[in-house]
Amino acid sequence: MLAKTYADEKLRSARRSQLNHRIATIPVLALGMASSIFLAVSFILCVLGYLLFPSLPVPHGLLSVVLPGFVLLTWRSFLLGLVESLGWGWYVSLVFAPLYNYFVHRFSRAHA
Repeated sequence: MLAKTYADEKLRSARRSQLNHRIATIPVLALGMASSIFLAVSFILCVLGYLLFPSLPVPHGLLSVVLPGFVLLTWRSFLLGLVESLGWGWYVSLVFAPLYNYFVHRFSRAHA
């Protein structure tokens, strides 16, 4: 009876540990979708701000630095900027999430 109780407790502890580990990690797909859509919406809002309020003292030239090949404003460069915004979101996600998940896993084992 004592062995069964010990085994049950060990199984419950392992399940709790797995649950805590799953909560602490970042899903790469979700982060990729969220960050790329966030950057695409931000890009669209920036371009709309330029078109609707061209006299605002906002440095739109920064878009050319961050998005190679982007020039204000043609349809081709708008589409290029949109694709590059999506690409930057995925790049950040594909680099950041695995690194974060690795270190969360590594440090959670060190403290356990």
